[in-house]
Amino acid sequence: MPSPLFDLTGKTALITGSTKGIGKAIALHLAQAGARVVISSRKADACAAVKQEFDALGLEAIAIPCNVARPDEVDALVAKTMATFGRIDILVCNAATNPVYGPTASASPEAFDKIIGTNVKSVWSLCNQVIPQMAARRDGAVILVSSIAGQKGNAVIGLYGVSKAADSALVRNLAVEWGPSNIRVNAIAPGLVRTDFAKALWEDDKLRRQREELTPLRRLGEPDDIAGLAVLLAGPGGAFITGQTFVADGGVTIA
Repeated sequence: MPSPLFDLTGKTALITGSTKGIGKAIALHLAQAGARVVISSRKADACAAVKQEFDALGLEAIAIPCNVARPDEVDALVAKTMATFGRIDILVCNAATNPVYGPTASASPEAFDKIIGTNVKSVWSLCNQVIPQMAARRDGAVILVSSIAGQKGNAVIGLYGVSKAADSALVRNLAVEWGPSNIRVNAIAPGLVRTDFAKALWEDDKLRRQREELTPLRRLGEPDDIAGLAVLLAGPGGAFITGQTFVADGGVTIA
Protein backbone atom coordinates (compact mmCIF):
# COMPACT_ATOMS: atom_id res chain seq x y z
CA MET A 1 0.00 0.00 0.00
CA PRO A 2 1.42 3.45 -0.93
CA SER A 3 2.38 5.70 1.96
CA PRO A 4 -0.37 8.13 2.99
CA LEU A 5 2.32 10.81 3.03
CA PHE A 6 2.19 10.80 -0.76
CA ASP A 7 -1.54 10.25 -1.27
CA LEU A 8 -3.30 13.08 -3.13
CA THR A 9 -6.68 11.41 -3.50
CA GLY A 10 -9.48 13.98 -3.65
CA LYS A 11 -7.14 16.89 -4.38
CA THR A 12 -7.33 19.14 -7.43
CA ALA A 13 -4.06 20.27 -8.98
CA LEU A 14 -3.66 23.07 -11.53
CA ILE A 15 -0.36 22.94 -13.39
CA THR A 16 0.62 25.62 -15.90
CA GLY A 17 2.95 24.76 -18.77
CA SER A 18 2.02 21.10 -18.40
CA THR A 19 1.92 19.72 -21.94
CA LYS A 20 5.60 18.75 -22.06
CA GLY A 21 8.81 18.56 -20.09
CA ILE A 22 8.85 19.23 -16.36
CA GLY A 23 5.26 20.46 -16.21
CA LYS A 24 3.87 17.37 -17.89
CA ALA A 25 5.91 15.08 -15.64
CA ILE A 26 4.63 16.88 -12.54
CA ALA A 27 1.03 16.64 -13.76
CA LEU A 28 1.44 12.93 -14.49
CA HIS A 29 2.88 12.06 -11.09
CA LEU A 30 0.37 14.20 -9.20
CA ALA A 31 -2.40 12.37 -11.07
CA GLN A 32 -0.84 8.98 -10.35
CA ALA A 33 -0.81 9.97 -6.68
CA GLY A 34 -4.58 10.42 -6.90
CA ALA A 35 -5.10 14.09 -7.80
CA ARG A 36 -7.48 15.44 -10.40
CA VAL A 37 -5.29 17.55 -12.68
CA VAL A 38 -5.77 20.53 -14.95
CA ILE A 39 -3.53 20.39 -18.02
CA SER A 40 -2.73 23.83 -19.34
CA SER A 41 -0.46 25.51 -21.86
CA ARG A 42 -0.82 28.02 -24.67
CA LYS A 43 -1.88 25.57 -27.40
CA ALA A 44 -5.30 23.93 -27.24
CA ASP A 45 -4.28 20.97 -29.40
CA ALA A 46 -1.32 20.18 -27.14
CA CYS A 47 -3.55 20.33 -24.06
CA ALA A 48 -6.10 18.01 -25.69
CA ALA A 49 -3.39 15.53 -26.70
CA VAL A 50 -2.02 15.27 -23.16
CA LYS A 51 -5.52 14.88 -21.74
CA GLN A 52 -6.05 11.95 -24.09
CA GLU A 53 -2.83 10.36 -22.81
CA PHE A 54 -4.02 10.75 -19.23
CA ASP A 55 -7.48 9.39 -20.12
CA ALA A 56 -5.83 6.30 -21.60
CA LEU A 57 -4.03 5.75 -18.29
CA GLY A 58 -7.26 6.07 -16.33
CA LEU A 59 -6.21 9.37 -14.77
CA GLU A 60 -8.69 12.19 -14.15
CA ALA A 61 -7.76 15.32 -16.09
CA ILE A 62 -9.24 18.26 -17.91
CA ALA A 63 -7.55 20.53 -20.47
CA ILE A 64 -7.77 24.32 -20.32
CA PRO A 65 -5.54 26.28 -22.73
CA CYS A 66 -4.02 29.43 -21.26
CA ASN A 67 -1.29 31.89 -22.13
CA VAL A 68 -0.28 33.02 -18.65
CA ALA A 69 1.00 36.33 -20.05
CA ARG A 70 -2.60 37.30 -20.84
CA PRO A 71 -4.57 38.28 -17.72
CA ASP A 72 -7.95 37.47 -19.26
CA GLU A 73 -6.81 33.93 -20.01
CA VAL A 74 -5.47 33.49 -16.48
CA ASP A 75 -8.86 34.64 -15.16
CA ALA A 76 -10.59 32.11 -17.38
CA LEU A 77 -8.20 29.31 -16.34
CA VAL A 78 -9.06 29.78 -12.68
CA ALA A 79 -12.77 30.27 -13.32
CA LYS A 80 -13.09 27.14 -15.47
CA THR A 81 -11.14 25.05 -12.98
CA MET A 82 -13.33 26.21 -10.12
CA ALA A 83 -16.49 25.64 -12.17
CA THR A 84 -15.41 22.06 -12.92
CA PHE A 85 -13.94 20.92 -9.61
CA GLY A 86 -15.08 23.57 -7.13
CA ARG A 87 -11.63 23.91 -5.58
CA ILE A 88 -7.90 24.12 -6.27
CA ASP A 89 -5.78 22.38 -3.65
CA ILE A 90 -2.43 22.39 -5.44
CA LEU A 91 -1.10 25.12 -7.72
CA VAL A 92 2.04 24.49 -9.75
CA CYS A 93 3.36 27.52 -11.65
CA ASN A 94 5.64 26.04 -14.27
CA ALA A 95 4.94 28.08 -17.43
CA ALA A 96 7.86 30.33 -18.31
CA THR A 97 9.61 31.99 -21.21
CA ASN A 98 13.16 32.92 -22.16
CA PRO A 99 13.41 34.69 -25.53
CA VAL A 100 16.95 35.95 -24.85
CA TYR A 101 20.12 33.88 -25.17
CA GLY A 102 23.09 36.13 -24.55
CA PRO A 103 24.25 38.93 -22.24
CA THR A 104 21.63 41.03 -20.48
CA ALA A 105 22.80 44.14 -22.34
CA SER A 106 21.70 42.56 -25.62
CA ALA A 107 18.08 42.23 -24.48
CA SER A 108 15.48 44.70 -25.63
CA PRO A 109 13.08 46.41 -23.22
CA GLU A 110 10.32 44.36 -24.84
CA ALA A 111 12.14 41.12 -24.07
CA PHE A 112 12.71 42.24 -20.48
CA ASP A 113 9.02 42.98 -20.05
CA LYS A 114 8.06 39.63 -21.58
CA ILE A 115 10.36 37.65 -19.29
CA ILE A 116 9.28 39.44 -16.12
CA GLY A 117 5.63 39.51 -17.17
CA THR A 118 5.44 35.80 -17.92
CA ASN A 119 7.81 34.43 -15.29
CA VAL A 120 6.98 36.71 -12.35
CA LYS A 121 3.91 38.91 -12.79
CA SER A 122 1.69 36.09 -14.07
CA VAL A 123 2.78 33.88 -11.16
CA TRP A 124 1.97 36.64 -8.67
CA SER A 125 -1.43 37.14 -10.30
CA LEU A 126 -2.28 33.45 -10.38
CA CYS A 127 -1.31 33.02 -6.73
CA ASN A 128 -3.44 35.99 -5.76
CA GLN A 129 -6.45 34.39 -7.43
CA VAL A 130 -5.96 30.83 -6.21
CA ILE A 131 -4.60 31.09 -2.67
CA PRO A 132 -7.62 32.81 -1.02
CA GLN A 133 -9.93 29.87 -1.69
CA MET A 134 -7.23 27.57 -0.27
CA ALA A 135 -7.04 29.76 2.82
CA ALA A 136 -10.80 29.56 3.30
CA ARG A 137 -10.34 25.77 3.77
CA ARG A 138 -7.06 26.24 5.68
CA ASP A 139 -5.20 23.89 3.39
CA GLY A 140 -3.23 24.26 0.17
CA ALA A 141 0.13 23.89 -1.51
CA VAL A 142 1.74 26.20 -4.06
CA ILE A 143 4.84 25.19 -6.00
CA LEU A 144 6.79 27.54 -8.24
CA VAL A 145 9.26 26.04 -10.69
CA SER A 146 12.33 28.23 -10.39
CA SER A 147 15.87 27.48 -11.63
CA ILE A 148 19.45 27.38 -10.42
CA ALA A 149 19.89 30.27 -12.86
CA GLY A 150 18.22 32.35 -10.16
CA GLN A 151 20.93 31.46 -7.65
CA LYS A 152 24.09 32.20 -9.61
CA GLY A 153 25.30 34.46 -12.38
CA ASN A 154 24.98 33.37 -15.98
CA ALA A 155 26.44 34.97 -19.11
CA VAL A 156 23.75 33.73 -21.51
CA ILE A 157 20.43 33.45 -19.63
CA GLY A 158 20.88 36.27 -17.13
CA LEU A 159 17.45 37.88 -17.38
CA TYR A 160 15.80 34.49 -17.05
CA GLY A 161 17.85 34.05 -13.89
CA VAL A 162 16.70 37.42 -12.60
CA SER A 163 13.08 36.36 -13.06
CA LYS A 164 13.67 33.07 -11.26
CA ALA A 165 15.41 34.81 -8.38
CA ALA A 166 12.32 36.99 -8.09
CA ASP A 167 10.16 33.85 -7.96
CA SER A 168 12.16 32.58 -4.98
CA ALA A 169 11.65 35.91 -3.22
CA LEU A 170 7.94 35.71 -4.00
CA VAL A 171 7.84 32.24 -2.43
CA ARG A 172 9.31 33.51 0.81
CA ASN A 173 6.88 36.40 1.06
CA LEU A 174 3.80 34.35 0.18
CA ALA A 175 4.85 31.74 2.73
CA VAL A 176 4.98 34.40 5.44
CA GLU A 177 1.72 36.03 4.40
CA TRP A 178 -0.34 32.85 4.04
CA GLY A 179 1.34 30.53 6.53
CA PRO A 180 -1.15 31.40 9.29
CA SER A 181 -3.87 30.00 6.99
CA ASN A 182 -1.92 26.72 6.62
CA ILE A 183 -0.86 27.45 3.05
CA ARG A 184 2.55 26.09 2.08
CA VAL A 185 4.48 27.87 -0.67
CA ASN A 186 7.74 26.48 -2.03
CA ALA A 187 9.88 26.50 -5.17
CA ILE A 188 11.89 23.90 -7.01
CA ALA A 189 15.08 25.07 -8.72
CA PRO A 190 16.10 22.50 -11.34
CA GLY A 191 19.52 22.32 -12.86
CA LEU A 192 19.89 21.40 -16.51
CA VAL A 193 17.03 19.05 -17.37
CA ARG A 194 16.62 17.32 -20.69
CA THR A 195 13.59 19.22 -22.00
CA ASP A 196 12.74 21.10 -25.19
CA PHE A 197 12.81 24.37 -23.22
CA ALA A 198 16.49 23.83 -22.34
CA LYS A 199 17.51 22.22 -25.62
CA ALA A 200 19.92 25.02 -26.52
CA LEU A 201 21.94 24.12 -23.42
CA TRP A 202 22.22 20.36 -23.96
CA GLU A 203 21.72 19.42 -27.63
CA ASP A 204 25.38 20.18 -28.46
CA ASP A 205 27.27 16.97 -27.60
CA LYS A 206 30.44 18.75 -26.52
CA LEU A 207 28.65 21.17 -24.23
CA ARG A 208 26.52 18.36 -22.80
CA ARG A 209 29.57 16.25 -21.97
CA GLN A 210 31.25 19.22 -20.32
CA ARG A 211 28.17 19.80 -18.17
CA GLU A 212 27.97 16.14 -17.24
CA GLU A 213 31.62 16.14 -16.17
CA LEU A 214 30.94 19.12 -13.87
CA THR A 215 27.93 17.39 -12.31
CA PRO A 216 28.63 15.09 -9.35
CA LEU A 217 25.94 12.64 -10.52
CA ARG A 218 27.52 12.75 -13.99
CA ARG A 219 24.27 13.14 -15.88
CA LEU A 220 21.64 15.69 -16.86
CA GLY A 221 18.31 15.78 -15.10
CA GLU A 222 15.14 14.21 -16.44
CA PRO A 223 11.62 15.63 -15.93
CA ASP A 224 10.73 12.80 -13.54
CA ASP A 225 13.62 13.89 -11.28
CA ILE A 226 11.72 17.11 -10.62
CA ALA A 227 8.25 15.57 -10.45
CA GLY A 228 9.09 13.46 -7.41
CA LEU A 229 9.96 16.54 -5.39
CA ALA A 230 6.71 18.19 -6.51
CA VAL A 231 4.68 15.23 -5.22
CA LEU A 232 6.39 15.56 -1.83
CA LEU A 233 5.72 19.30 -1.59
CA ALA A 234 2.11 18.93 -2.76
CA GLY A 235 1.07 16.34 -0.21
CA PRO A 236 1.06 15.42 3.47
CA GLY A 237 4.75 14.54 3.30
CA GLY A 238 5.53 18.23 2.85
CA ALA A 239 3.12 19.49 5.49
CA PHE A 240 5.82 21.23 7.57
CA ILE A 241 7.79 22.71 4.67
CA THR A 242 7.24 26.26 3.44
CA GLY A 243 9.11 29.26 2.08
CA GLN A 244 11.94 27.17 0.64
CA THR A 245 13.61 26.82 -2.75
CA PHE A 246 14.77 23.25 -3.26
CA VAL A 247 17.67 22.73 -5.65
CA ALA A 248 17.51 19.59 -7.82
CA ASP A 249 20.58 19.82 -10.01
CA GLY A 250 22.63 16.65 -9.60
CA GLY A 251 25.02 18.58 -7.38
CA VAL A 252 26.15 21.24 -9.86
CA THR A 253 25.81 24.17 -7.48
CA ILE A 254 27.90 22.51 -4.74
CA ALA A 255 30.65 21.09 -6.96
